Amino acid sequence: MQQEALGMVETKGLTAAIEAADAMVKSANVLLVGYERIGSGTVTVIVRGDVGAVKAATDAGAAAARHVGEVKAVHVIPRPHTDVEKSYRRE
Repeated sequence: MQQEALGMVETKGLTAAIEAADAMVKSANVLLVGYERIGSGTVTVIVRGDVGAVKAATDAGAAAARHVGEVKAVHVIPRPHTDVEKSYRRE
């Protein structure tokens, strides 16, 4: 992960998650890592990049998702431990 920040926007429903993902990659220079379906309609969209870009992206993603659905959580981890990526990446 090369000490890049990790940003997450958790939504209720896939439509809000897709809207968040679209807004995040359009608003800042971030990489869309993917999404996780948690269950009961909860979906978390994950991006990474430099801290400022990830913060801007998660803010934009959460705002966009609120227009079409429910945002459950937004979080940025500035310097995640290298093992964190293993918890959500599938080989």
